[in-house]
Amino acid sequence: MSAGTHDTAVSGGGEQKRRMMMVFGGAALAVVTAGLLMQYFRAPAGQAAADSSAGTARVGGAKSPEVLARVGKESIFYDAVAEECVARHGKEVLDDLIHRLVIQQACEAQQLTVTEQEVSQEIDKIAKRFNLDVSQWLQMLQAERNITPIQYRTSVIWPMVALRKLAGEQIDISEDDLKKAFIREYGPRVKARVIMLENLRRANEVWEEANRNPDDFEQLAQKHSVDPNSRALGGQVPPIPRFTGNDDLEKAAFKLKEGELSGVVQIGTGRYVILKCEGRTEPVVTDIEEVRNSLVDQLTEAKTQQSVAKVFEKIKEQTRVDNYLTRTSNGPGPGAGPNGAGVQPVSATGTRQPAGPTSRSAAASGSPAKGVRQ
Repeated sequence: MSAGTHDTAVSGGGEQKRRMMMVFGGAALAVVTAGLLMQYFRAPAGQAAADSSAGTARVGGAKSPEVLARVGKESIFYDAVAEECVARHGKEVLDDLIHRLVIQQACEAQQLTVTEQEVSQEIDKIAKRFNLDVSQWLQMLQAERNITPIQYRTSVIWPMVALRKLAGEQIDISEDDLKKAFIREYGPRVKARVIMLENLRRANEVWEEANRNPDDFEQLAQKHSVDPNSRALGGQVPPIPRFTGNDDLEKAAFKLKEGELSGVVQIGTGRYVILKCEGRTEPVVTDIEEVRNSLVDQLTEAKTQQSVAKVFEKIKEQTRVDNYLTRTSNGPGPGAGPNGAGVQPVSATGTRQPAGPTSRSAAASGSPAKGVRQ
C-alpha cells in the first residue's frame, strides 16, 4: 500500500501514537528523511582550527595521544576509538553532519537565525499537544526513541524551525481541506479483512479461491497474504477511511456491503489486495465545529511538512557536496578532492579528512553552532 494508506489500513496504532508520529516524524519530515538525529555543533573558527591541527598531530604520531581507557598495562587511544567509529558508523554520521550544514549555510546566506527561545517555544508547543510538560515529553523521547534532549534540540527542532523559515510560505487551509480532513479523521470507515499479494496472476488465483469459499477468507489470508501484520490476524486491518491518498483502495472498499468481496485492487507498484467487507464504523463526532481547531492545526502541520521537504530538496540541489568517505559528489560544479585533485576516499583513521567546521571538543562542551544564534 502507499505509505499513508498502509499505516492506516495495515499497521494500525492508537490516536496518541498517530499524533506522535505526525509531530515527531511528520513535522520534521525533511529532517528525518535526511537522517538528522545525531548531535552536531560548529565550533568557533579558532577552536575548529585548533582541533584540526590537534587531530593532524595525533594521526601523524602525537607525543601525547589522548588515552580513553586503560586495560591492565595497555591503553586504548582516542585514534583507535575514532577509527572504529568511522568504520562502523562513519557514513551515517557524516551524512547527518552534511545535511545539517546544508541547512545552516542556507540560513546564513539569507541572514536567517533561529534563537534558543524559538527552539524552546517549539518544544513547549509540541509537548502541550500531548498534554505533557516539557520534561515529560523529553523523557518519553529518550525512553521510546533513544534521543537525548540535546540531540532533540539541536538535530531535530533547530533544523525543523530553520527549514520553516527558509520555506517562508503562508499556509492556507481551505474549507474543502477541512471537510476532507473531517471525513478522514471522524467519518465512517470500512471494516475489512485483506489479502495482499505481489503478483497479479497469483492475486487472480487467490481471488477465485476466495470467491468460491468466502467463509474461508480468514484462512486464505493467513495462507497467502504477504503482509505479515494483517496475515497474523487473518487479514484483519484497521478500518479504512476516506481521503488517505489511495483512491483505488478507498473506492473499492466503500463500494462493498457487509460480506462482499472486492475484485483484485492494485494499490501500488507490484501490490495487489483483495478485500472482504465486515461492515462500517459509526462516526463519533458529527459536527465539524467541535474539532475545527485541531483539524486546522493538523492540516497546517501537514502542509508545512510538504513545504519544508521541497525547500530542503532545493537547497540540497544548490549546495555542492563532495563526500570523500563514500567518494560521491552532487550539486552544482565538478567534484573535487580536498586538494582539488578529484574525490578521494578518507581513510578510517581520518588521514585524508578535509578541513571542516566540525569539532569534537565543541560537541562535548555543547557550544552552539557558528552562525546559529541560539
